[in-house]
Amino acid sequence: MALKATVFRAQVQISDMDRHYYESHTLTLARHPSETDERMMVRLLAFALHADPQLTFTKGLSADDEPDLWQRSLGGEIERWIEVGQPDERRLRKASGRAREVTVITYAGRAADLWWQHNSAALERLRNLRIIDLSSDESQALSRLAERSMDLQCTIDGGEVWIGNGRETVGLIPRLRQV
Repeated sequence: MALKATVFRAQVQISDMDRHYYESHTLTLARHPSETDERMMVRLLAFALHADPQLTFTKGLSADDEPDLWQRSLGGEIERWIEVGQPDERRLRKASGRAREVTVITYAGRAADLWWQHNSAALERLRNLRIIDLSSDESQALSRLAERSMDLQCTIDGGEVWIGNGRETVGLIPRLRQV
């Protein structure tokens, strides 16, 4: 018998002073059985960093031809393709041809550094690819906020991010590896 995804619900109030975006979003996140709280919360962070009414979570780990999040135009074109983790270079090359903008958010510390060393030469050629890195400490702190039902506040200002649940606030400084 196959294991089912665990459903998490999040009410996220986003105050993005860098983009002048101030909205509240009700999100449903399906955590694949092989996904950790850390990865799921990085997906939620990815949503907050790129929040838009058209941005949606996809099947993610359950689908080979979809990113973790994407934003489609009203005409169906892929405007934004967002991957979390350390995707294969060929996958990113293909995504770069399909989407106007591709973003990868890495978070595994030393493993992310090794992934970048191995793939940077090929990835630097992709002009519509942006890579954001979180430190291992930041992503692990973010995972402590994971609950089946979450009420989160996210503030983004000057490239820094604060996410809190009323009891604990996590500060993050995402680093741009490739713009």
